[in-house]
Amino acid sequence: MAITAFEALWFLPFVLPICLYVAYTDLAFMKITNKAVLVLGAVFVLLGPLVLPSLEAYAWRLANVGVVLFAGIVLNAAGAMGAGDAKFCAAAAPFVALGDWQTVMILFAALMLAAFFTHRLARVSPLRRIAPHWASWTERKRFPMGLALGPTLAAYLCLGALNGA
Repeated sequence: MAITAFEALWFLPFVLPICLYVAYTDLAFMKITNKAVLVLGAVFVLLGPLVLPSLEAYAWRLANVGVVLFAGIVLNAAGAMGAGDAKFCAAAAPFVALGDWQTVMILFAALMLAAFFTHRLARVSPLRRIAPHWASWTERKRFPMGLALGPTLAAYLCLGALNGA
């Protein structure tokens, strides 16, 4: 992996609760809050200069925010992605080392499939009674992608902590 174990270990304790919160709010309210996105961005802005090897590396990682945000806006305009999902992806982008983008995409694909099937199964099972008022249970056309997006970033950082450069 291109991310260093040092980076991943520093980011992980701050990012993990945000990722779990994003998954929860998307399940419960079909919304990824701006507060979660801003806090995630603030974590990178504050820790990035201390954790990354150089200010140049930090600047390049910050540039990823703009690239991913632009792609997210296009996907949102096309109806392929929610605005909260696009903003979360942009805020998560600087945490991903450029050399790991393919790994993250494979991880996201696997977690998206797992999240989709688990959500659909839980929706028709007695598990639904644990949280009967969640908005995602009754949503027919949209899927709470935060259920896959948050765990993707968390899993990537966990893998980085275990197998990082």
